[in-house]
Amino acid sequence: MKLTREKMSKLAIDLLCDVIGSILFALGIYTFAKAAAFAPGGISGLALVINYLTGLPIGIMTLVLNVPIILLSYKVVGRMFFLKSLRTMVISTFFMDVVFPRIPLYTGDRFLAALFTGLFVGAGLAIIYVRGSSTGGTDFLIIAINKLRPHLSVGTVTLFIDTIVIVLGGIIFGDIDAMLYGVVSTVVASLVMDKMMYGNDGGKMMIIISNAAEEIAKQIDALVDRGSTLVHATGTYSGQERLMLYCVCSKTQAFRIKSAAHELDPLAFMILTDATEVYGEGFVEKEK
Repeated sequence: MKLTREKMSKLAIDLLCDVIGSILFALGIYTFAKAAAFAPGGISGLALVINYLTGLPIGIMTLVLNVPIILLSYKVVGRMFFLKSLRTMVISTFFMDVVFPRIPLYTGDRFLAALFTGLFVGAGLAIIYVRGSSTGGTDFLIIAINKLRPHLSVGTVTLFIDTIVIVLGGIIFGDIDAMLYGVVSTVVASLVMDKMMYGNDGGKMMIIISNAAEEIAKQIDALVDRGSTLVHATGTYSGQERLMLYCVCSKTQAFRIKSAAHELDPLAFMILTDATEVYGEGFVEKEK
């Protein structure tokens, strides 16, 4: 019964984050970017461009455009991530196509629209990402690339991929300013997303002291394919011997490791600190 309650509680939090994240995401795309006539990047930006040309709903077009990307990246992202993302995409589509078309659009300064598009989109995606889900589209490609190159920042990868859509948006809207506003919104979204999820540093060092250290180490390996080191330690105050788990991970993996450790041992003592330079397998290779 306890396990069932925990699962229900986790599902409720996931759904709440899906709703909040989808509201913020739709607010940025529909209320600000659509009104200001620029593409902020990603599949949603591409769907916005199609909406501009044909009038087709942004949310529905996002789902349609997701199909080939899902087929290409399904094996990498995995079944669980796909199912959670599918739920998020449906919720996001509902707010994008049903709720926000009934809300007045922002008709003020386009630069402010670009700033608030980035703010709301970045915050919405961060809330969705930390629960192990996504809005689909290029998110699938981003997560796949991040698994292959874990030292890369999610924000940096997003910025690189979105450039193509931003340039296309500038061409379709026939306005060089549309391209510039797309760049502004995407940069802001990347900064907000990275800041909310991981901070600004490239690597994290974790020290975990727990009676379940061995189980946590196995979970780290299973979740993020990251090795760790177990060290026998003695508390100077209690005199008790415990295992200390030492792990250096990318900043995109820190949240998942911390969550897994808390699930296995709610009383685990953890230290999470920045690692400004990390060289070796899975990180940046040191130049010879």
